[in-house]
Amino acid sequence: MRTQRQVVDYSLQKRAVLRELLAGRVGTYDVCDASPYLKNAARFHGEPTDRRCPICRSENLTLVHYIYGDELKQSAGQARTLTELPVLAMTLREFQVFVVEVCLGCDWNHLVEQYLLGRDGVTGDIDGTGEQDVAGAEGAGRRRREAQR
Repeated sequence: MRTQRQVVDYSLQKRAVLRELLAGRVGTYDVCDASPYLKNAARFHGEPTDRRCPICRSENLTLVHYIYGDELKQSAGQARTLTELPVLAMTLREFQVFVVEVCLGCDWNHLVEQYLLGRDGVTGDIDGTGEQDVAGAEGAGRRRREAQR
């Protein structure tokens, strides 16, 4: 998505959890604890992947996208399909997306990444009027001239 910004990737944390599991310091029941709500969200709103579950290796993982933001009001915290996100990104100023991978076989789940979406990332200005860009350009030019003196 072209408006994706402030992306946080949790792959190193996932590797650490899997390493702890393989070393025996963490049990399978500690990492395979998907709630019924998460499993239902994966069934009805999830995006299937071709990656196998790192625990049971018998099921493919499903990605669930949860959205949060002030403009969402009652819709905050809902799971949405990947196709709904660009439409929301063009209608809302800013909202947070959390991507969770889920195995429907063994209940493995882990936060994969989080990022911001919304109109604010398309225009580059804060208030949506475009005045921020003009004022910012004038201020940068003035600072450059002062630095040259």
